[in-house]
Amino acid sequence: MIHNLGQENSILNRFLSELRDEGIQKDSMRFRRNLERMGEIFAVEVSKTLEYVPQEIVTSLGVAEMNLPMEEPVIATILRAGLPFHQGFLNYFDHAPSAFISCYRKHTTEHEFEIKLEYASCPDLTNKTVILVDPMLASGASLYVTYRELKRFGNPKHVHIATVISSMEGLNYLRRNLPLNDVTIWTAAIDEELTVRSYIVPGLGDAGDLAYGQKTE
Repeated sequence: MIHNLGQENSILNRFLSELRDEGIQKDSMRFRRNLERMGEIFAVEVSKTLEYVPQEIVTSLGVAEMNLPMEEPVIATILRAGLPFHQGFLNYFDHAPSAFISCYRKHTTEHEFEIKLEYASCPDLTNKTVILVDPMLASGASLYVTYRELKRFGNPKHVHIATVISSMEGLNYLRRNLPLNDVTIWTAAIDEELTVRSYIVPGLGDAGDLAYGQKTE
């Protein structure tokens, strides 16, 4: 199942427009904050799918019965671009444990690359709900590699993939390669074009560089 939150009119679209705007995105602090705010909005939407149980809350004047989540999901992200987006989820799922995956594109030719995975820090995922966050879903290769790596730490009961901008090609790649009964994809925009170097058009550029400065290849 794919949820495109950008199809609905909400304040999310303002934050997304600022992330795309080449003038506004020069302010790296604002870029990071907008990614964080996107994460907060996504967190609310994903929270609606969780299981809840009634609990009695004692106030100074009595007892209120409220429905509260049965569990805290595990928030996982791909370093480094995913960190501000990840923080937005943690702002709302503030008791949630985290997982971090270090992987990157290693270009073998000008137009070809392989995904190199170097490091994973992760709690036990057995029967957990996992929210895997990454701002950009381009080819889908890095998310697929990350998903497979997370499975080493236990078999989650469900995985939510949250991405700010997706390419249609990347979504189709995940549809072909992931068990879609166990995966839900959340995005704020679906862009049609993917370049030969796997950059999304119109996209927004390199999210990691815009958030933390340019890197050397």
